[in-house]
Amino acid sequence: SGGKYRFFSPPLPVHENEMGERKVQNRYFPPDFDPSLVPKRRWDPLKQVEVRMMLPFSMQCLKCGEFMYRGKKFNSRKEDALNEDYLGVRIYRFYIKCSVCSNEIAFKTDPKNQDYVCESGASRNYETWRQQGAKEAEVEDARKDEDAMAALESRALESKIEMDILDALDEIKAHNQRNARVDPADVLLNRKKEDALDHDDQRELDAFINTRRRNNNNKRPYTDDDDDDDGGGGGGGGG
Repeated sequence: SGGKYRFFSPPLPVHENEMGERKVQNRYFPPDFDPSLVPKRRWDPLKQVEVRMMLPFSMQCLKCGEFMYRGKKFNSRKEDALNEDYLGVRIYRFYIKCSVCSNEIAFKTDPKNQDYVCESGASRNYETWRQQGAKEAEVEDARKDEDAMAALESRALESKIEMDILDALDEIKAHNQRNARVDPADVLLNRKKEDALDHDDQRELDAFINTRRRNNNNKRPYTDDDDDDDGGGGGGGGG
């Protein structure tokens, strides 16, 4: 017994069925089980559930001025916010107590902005990333407004171009319809009549020019003797 060597007994084997019984995941239901006999639990909208959670944002208690940092663990009470949802997504409200003065603090989820809203008991600390996000949202809204105006102007220009194209097409259709109603034989006949009228006018013009030429040839040419005769005749009359 007081020798140099010590002997240890080997551990007993652990059966799998024993481990399975220790970690029960499935329950046994007998063949004669009737689920309709199980009483149904009614959902109570005012029921509060105890939840262990971490603060989603840093805050300061309004009663004692204690600062509570983001990620601090609290035992909270969770409830559904009645008559409040966003696009069918439920909004939950949480209640915690200040770690110094036990002041009750309430905040709820904000699925629209993917954030939380502090309601009472504390004030949310200033966070630069929130201000940056707000400015980015304002810039994005202004950009959307500018894009909307540019899109409106482009649509107006496109509609004007389309109206001009439709007017040109209407004119082409009307011209084609007028040409379709005209008979080529009538066009040739009208052209011949115009040519005949032009020929008659030309003949009248030629006759008028020839008549003027003959009249000019029959007139006696004007000379200086005619001036002398006019002067002498005038003097004799005076004597």
